Amino acid sequence: MSVQSKLLAEADGLRTFAIILETGDEVMASLKAFAQAEELAAAQFSAIGAFRDAVISYFDWDTKSYIDIPVDEQVEVASLTGDVTLDPEGKRALHVHTVLGRRDGSARAGHLTKGHVRPTLEVVLTETPAHLHKRHDPESGLALIRIP
Repeated sequence: MSVQSKLLAEADGLRTFAIILETGDEVMASLKAFAQAEELAAAQFSAIGAFRDAVISYFDWDTKSYIDIPVDEQVEVASLTGDVTLDPEGKRALHVHTVLGRRDGSARAGHLTKGHVRPTLEVVLTETPAHLHKRHDPESGLALIRIP
């Protein structure tokens, strides 16, 4: 279990990385550690692969809280997209959505809370030179990206 990465391109403040996660790696912790190590403040990424299990969540507008949806089966990661920003305290924050394909062809989708890779997750991440910052949104109670 080890995260592999390679810088694919770098020009004019843009950096593009390939990040490969392997069986057993936990996605959110692995990507957060990578973002911290590379000191990312603004990046977008996408990925494909598979999970042995995951927890996705749905934001309930009425209660202003996330409802966890456990996915306790092998699934294909049909889509995974997200960003890295700085939260209101200046710490790195990940926001990740995913669509997970089940054996019968149905899908589960939502905000990725946790996912364990099996056998691989192939991530392409592009850092941009402009930093993105999240600010507290009083209506939702969430920290949302705000462009100054």
